[in-house]
Amino acid sequence: MAGRKSFLLRMDPALWAEVEAWAQQELRSVNGQIEFLLRQAVRKRKKAAETTPAPESPTEPDEESAGPALPADDFDVGEND
Repeated sequence: MAGRKSFLLRMDPALWAEVEAWAQQELRSVNGQIEFLLRQAVRKRKKAAETTPAPESPTEPDEESAGPALPADDFDVGEND
């Protein structure tokens, strides 16, 4: 069996109390509850990434996505209007 990674986690005392109460309701330790929640979040993220298609990168910009065309004289610099 692989070893487990240990790390220090600082959290707001109010959040700790909420997680602790939740863990007691679920008959888990606080550590077990945090690990459970993290596993759920990772699974949800992976599932969302699998179902979301990757955006296509266009080879040439569309006329609509390029924005409105401006007259050439709008680009002149140094003229006093």
